[in-house]
Amino acid sequence: MTSSADAAFDLVIAGALLFDGDGDEGRLADVGVRAGKVAAITDSGGLGAAVAEARLEGAGLWLTPGFIDLHTHYDAEVEAAPALLESLRHGVTTVMLGSCSISAAVGEPEDIADIFCRVEGIPRSLLLPLLQARKDWQTFPGYLDHLATLPLGPNVAAYVGHSNLRMAAMGFARSLQAGVGPTAAESATMTGWLEEALDAGYVGLSAQTLPWDKLDGSRERSKPLPATFASWRERRALAQILRRRGRVFQGVPDLVTKFNVLLFLWESVGLWRPRLRTTVISWMDLVGDRTVDPLIRTLLFVFRRLLGAEFRFQALPNPFEVRADGMDLVIFEEFAAGAEALHLADLGQRADLLRDEGFRQRFLQQWQALFSPRVYHRDLRRTEILSCPDTALVGRSFAEVAAARSTSPALAFLDLCAEHGASLRWHSVVANDRPDVLAALVAHPGVLIGFSDAGAHLRNMAFYDFPLRLLRLCMRQRQAGKPALGVGRAIQRVTSEIADFYRIDAGRVRVGCRADLVLLDPQALSEGESQIEEVAMPAFGGLRRMVNREPGVVQAVVVGGRLALRHDQPDAALGRERGFGVVLRAA
Repeated sequence: MTSSADAAFDLVIAGALLFDGDGDEGRLADVGVRAGKVAAITDSGGLGAAVAEARLEGAGLWLTPGFIDLHTHYDAEVEAAPALLESLRHGVTTVMLGSCSISAAVGEPEDIADIFCRVEGIPRSLLLPLLQARKDWQTFPGYLDHLATLPLGPNVAAYVGHSNLRMAAMGFARSLQAGVGPTAAESATMTGWLEEALDAGYVGLSAQTLPWDKLDGSRERSKPLPATFASWRERRALAQILRRRGRVFQGVPDLVTKFNVLLFLWESVGLWRPRLRTTVISWMDLVGDRTVDPLIRTLLFVFRRLLGAEFRFQALPNPFEVRADGMDLVIFEEFAAGAEALHLADLGQRADLLRDEGFRQRFLQQWQALFSPRVYHRDLRRTEILSCPDTALVGRSFAEVAAARSTSPALAFLDLCAEHGASLRWHSVVANDRPDVLAALVAHPGVLIGFSDAGAHLRNMAFYDFPLRLLRLCMRQRQAGKPALGVGRAIQRVTSEIADFYRIDAGRVRVGCRADLVLLDPQALSEGESQIEEVAMPAFGGLRRMVNREPGVVQAVVVGGRLALRHDQPDAALGRERGFGVVLRAA
């Protein structure tokens, strides 16, 4: 029994199977919470007589640390709906902002909207007015101070976005000119701002090299993000600061050519220098390229085992499935004709382009190119039409529609997009469709479990419940007699392992630690399935987004010692009052 176990508590959770986040298998325990922290941990029954303002009975349930989502794009939603309920309802009690080189930390509202909206699928008509009304900060430290004033649901940590850093130092237009680097003074400004941000507690820097993430707006529409115009020398100068400070370098390799992932791997090596904590997106078992999984395993063996790199791929523990309204999906940015269509924000103009014979031939040629670099498999047999004004098409693939119309699947797809626009909704699985391969992937020491993109691509994908899906995957693999992570190790992968990598105060149930806790039902977890629904976002004008539902799994979520959700019902103060989540600053 720990000290102070006989004092009064704000909350006691009694008799649950406790997984403390260190990878051990669980033990039956009582946990007492006081003043936002874990104040006592005893054997089950040890706090039976303790005085407590609230008590949760945990018999038959698991008690875990709050889960951590290391890759979100909540930079917009946190301003409009700071409860961030869709993550919280699945036990995620810490989220990280500023991924993929973009954030709301510095820059004018129009600049931030331009770099954010098209890449992350956030309507510009919602984000720009929100920033214009709310943005009263100008610096990286000032942004964290601003976040600390919000009635946060989960805890929040943040990266410095390289695109923001670059455009604020160089000016928006200059930061987007090919072959134009920062002057000596601008470089000094960037490194000075980065040092200042790390002093304030940012977890690291997020970089971007993928050219098919494009700008929104009218000024420089369809240009790649500012960070993609940086030379590797510019990135290395910033990475050197991270190396010295022990912070994280998050990157997006060029997924088209894939070769520059070697540069990220090399930066992480520490043979004659401190290792650089590096993480990139993303290790997936691609449906369209089964060579990626074994290639990544080989690279990790060489760089992690032989060269000692501190490198992790981000990975999801679930199938990577997407939905789209017409062509509004980032996978079409990976080839020129697709980007040409998405350049046209007006759907009428886009429909005219999709009917143009010259465009159709360009699209078909690039779509079918044998050696075209691709993330999406482009096999339109692997699609399903979910809704359409022509209801006879619902449930069919684009390949089936093409066969009925005696045309190619790609041209049938263009025809339907031209005819129905955003009213055509469809589904496809991009990666992680093989459970055995996926189970081996998430067990690999070279991954960090994450990359949910929560808060972005609101109409395209929903992975808010990825920690629960990791646990379910491992439970089912074990039930099938196949090698898998134990429950304690799986919980560690989405709690303390991430917290330690980023050096933040989260991810463990220990006396003196923040009381961020999840109480869940293992039977409902094992027997259930993640369900996708579309719900309205009142803070975003009723926009309907994809979300996950896991009925009966999460029984309670505690953030900062306060009961935030019980049986999926949020506390009335959540998102209205401060006192749940806080800004977590890297140690």
